Amino acid sequence: MPAAQSQPPVKLSLPLQFQQEIYHLLRAEDVLVVLARGLGLLKILTNLLHSYDAAGNSLVIIVGAEDRENEWIGEALAEHYAISRSPLAKGLRVINTDKATVAAREKIYSEGGIVSVTSRILIVDILSKLLDPETVTGLIVLHAERVIATSNEAFIVRTFRQHNKIGFLKAFCDSPEPLTSSYAPLSSMMRNLFLRKPSLWPRFHVSIAQSLEGKKTADVIELEVPMTEAMQTIQTAVMECVEASIGELKKANTGLEMDDWTLDSALHQNFDAIVRRQLDPVWHRISYRTKQIANDLTVLRSILHSLLSYDCVSLLKYLDTVLASHSPPPGSTRQNQSPWLFLDAAAQIFQTAKDRVYSGKAEDAGALPSSKLPDSLTPNLEEQPKWAVLAEILQEIEVDSYLNPRLKDDSSDTVLVMCNDQRTCSQIREYLQTMHVKPLAQDVADGQAPHEIEAEEDRGSAEFMLRRKLREYLGWRKTFAQVSASLFEENQKSLNDIKNNNNNGVTSRLNSKGPANKRRRVRGGGSSGLNPSRTATGAVAVHEDRAAQVAGLLAELRPTEAESQQKEEVVMDDLQDAGESYFELYTPEDQIVVHPYDGDSDDLLLEEIRPKYIIMYSPSPDFIRRVEVYRSSHTDRSVRAYFMYYGGSVEEQRYLSAVRREKDAFTKLIRERGSMAVTLTETGTVDPQEAFLRTVNTRIAGGGRLAATAAPPTVVVDVREFRSALPGLLHGRSMQIVPCQLTVGDYVLSPTICVERKSVRDLIASFKNGRLFNQAETMLQHYKYPFLLIEFDHNKSFTLDPFADLTSLSTLKAPDSDNKDLQSKLVLLTLAFPRLKIIWSSSPFQTAEIFEELKKQQEEPDPMRAVSIGLADDEDPEDKTFNTGPQDLLRTIPGVTNKNASRLFLEVKNILEIANMSLEELDPLVGKEAGRQIVRFFTRSVFDDDEY
Repeated sequence: MPAAQSQPPVKLSLPLQFQQEIYHLLRAEDVLVVLARGLGLLKILTNLLHSYDAAGNSLVIIVGAEDRENEWIGEALAEHYAISRSPLAKGLRVINTDKATVAAREKIYSEGGIVSVTSRILIVDILSKLLDPETVTGLIVLHAERVIATSNEAFIVRTFRQHNKIGFLKAFCDSPEPLTSSYAPLSSMMRNLFLRKPSLWPRFHVSIAQSLEGKKTADVIELEVPMTEAMQTIQTAVMECVEASIGELKKANTGLEMDDWTLDSALHQNFDAIVRRQLDPVWHRISYRTKQIANDLTVLRSILHSLLSYDCVSLLKYLDTVLASHSPPPGSTRQNQSPWLFLDAAAQIFQTAKDRVYSGKAEDAGALPSSKLPDSLTPNLEEQPKWAVLAEILQEIEVDSYLNPRLKDDSSDTVLVMCNDQRTCSQIREYLQTMHVKPLAQDVADGQAPHEIEAEEDRGSAEFMLRRKLREYLGWRKTFAQVSASLFEENQKSLNDIKNNNNNGVTSRLNSKGPANKRRRVRGGGSSGLNPSRTATGAVAVHEDRAAQVAGLLAELRPTEAESQQKEEVVMDDLQDAGESYFELYTPEDQIVVHPYDGDSDDLLLEEIRPKYIIMYSPSPDFIRRVEVYRSSHTDRSVRAYFMYYGGSVEEQRYLSAVRREKDAFTKLIRERGSMAVTLTETGTVDPQEAFLRTVNTRIAGGGRLAATAAPPTVVVDVREFRSALPGLLHGRSMQIVPCQLTVGDYVLSPTICVERKSVRDLIASFKNGRLFNQAETMLQHYKYPFLLIEFDHNKSFTLDPFADLTSLSTLKAPDSDNKDLQSKLVLLTLAFPRLKIIWSSSPFQTAEIFEELKKQQEEPDPMRAVSIGLADDEDPEDKTFNTGPQDLLRTIPGVTNKNASRLFLEVKNILEIANMSLEELDPLVGKEAGRQIVRFFTRSVFDDDEY
């Protein structure tokens, strides 16, 4: 564009060589950039967007950006504008559900600039001609690893390239691991994106290595923290349960590919998804025990994570809830329980976790184990090893800053502590605030020397925090019976259907080291606790504390004078009545910022805080690279990083496995790129004879003659259906998609054929609220051939779950009976509406084929007529500027039907106004009976159903 060429060159904020190379590559040609995480992908993207924004006279569309990424990009473009002062720059504007009106979107498109649009809104605007693809300067696709053949992003790119062959197209990806799960993933992605050149940038790239391994690098101190003996015992026991569960899965499913079902793979974050994805196609044929073990793997992996991140009291509380949710009531059979609870390792997990918190001395060493706690209880309160190491690091930083003052540079003296999640951050903040509370006075009476107390105070202790948590835990245990009952009820409700489907199956059993009901010997005569007892079936039992014992321990743990004067955590403080004396101003060298890892937002955090000391409480390969990029980008700032991890733990193995998996993914992509054929994405001219055969119209009634026409087959689609993959697949079959706001049906294939599409989840929900019966009634009223399409997910079991549960059919007495399953409800639906046809589809791909067959020998639908069906006589079909979210919510309210909903849309401002309307105000809009149902829904009490 001439206007863009006359602008002065844009000043870049890319200090590293590899970032500049990627930027110039993107400016030169259309390319897919696959960059390793943590190397500043969004920073390169914002510089690229600013170069187009500063040039002016352009419309650049961003697809696939998340909400926080939009915020990050908007702030970065604002900073670029503050530096360049380009008069043509407009910044970033976001179109999402908050700006879903047609007029607002049309205005934003006409003004140009950088626009981020959600995929569903953008494809509707393109198909409805609200946005002309020829006016788009270029398209930028983020998170390219999510672009598959059935995604809306692939639909958008295909439509964009069909109408605009000169606009640029660029895609970005910073997660190469998902690409290795399929055959020829790079070729498939390039085909979906209509691109021909991939550009791979792993951490071991020569340019990246030279940029990050220069003269100015960050000082990294690696600290391997040993776990306590109790933590090692729990970790070993959990890994034994995981290994036994994986072995049981392999024995029960020999026909599946199980090369990835190993103990090392179980440490990955997506191992649960891998197992479930392989079991989904045969989910209706596997046994109840297999499904139960697949769910137990998630629980066991969560215990591994909690062991390293939770304190000892919180871990015990979590294990209590796990045991309560997996333990059936007395009298249940062994088949109802999770198989890993029968292992000796499971008893070791719960017993060791309890011994870390409190213990009791057995009065009779030869007595049988009891589920009751002994009379004398002793709090142990084992601290996490990383806490003491963290305190030592902070003390070292403080001493080093005082004794060895360095020359002032551009970095601040703030200490930044990075953790995995917000819960760990709260735990560390509480520990740092309370670690210097003076020890109890009775410690001196027990013979501890005063100088030993002073040394312990300097080192720091978590006694105050853990004593408070233990008091809260013991108070919680008073109501543990009710909690246990409610958790078990929820667990059994989710597994009830699965169990009924597999009552006739052979129940497998995990192999344990000994009989399940045999009492294990306690090693060491001085053990501080007893093993948890077994139930009649042999599983670990929930132990119950006597009220007198709990009260005695609570009295022993009563708050001391020092504890009572200590305030709660900062986030719990009530600042309404706080005066000036409550607040205090800290200098940067006195600040300790505790923050969780937050992806690309961590780059902005480093730039804002400019820390001199960084403590990685939890290992993260992404953040290590961000520190490398930050230090290499600012040569005038000094950085010292402390890297902490538990030696010999799953935390260390997970970190090393993540690095290895990313390296293997890039190696596979590089190898595929070397042998990949050239992808031809240009749509050239079509042979005239082939074009004529494609446009022969055989949908003339009677089939006695043929007519040649250039019009492709047309399907009218409801705009809410663009959340699914079906419209994109129909468009891929050379069908013209016309998005409209339909009142009746989801797809209109001809003037006489209407289809209501339901996934299995939507089908269940529609039966519950009764909406499906209203939809079937309206389709029968306006169309000759109404269809109900039941569409299953791709690569999942093509059956209803439970499949063979037909016992409730014999107990049906009335249409509103509560004991009907999904299949019986479908039978009642067909009995109520005999003309309603049901189509079963195993995937969206098969649905597209079915629609193609249904449209043969049929006339094309009229979009205007399809929109007007179901509306009031005086309602304008073009006046459809409503927000679809409140519409869907309003239609679920009892008394609101498709007929009176349109009247409410026109007369009422929002749902809040409807909720406050009286019966007299609703009567002229929807009628007295419907108005009574609406008022009853919004005003009735949960304790009184006879108010109206």
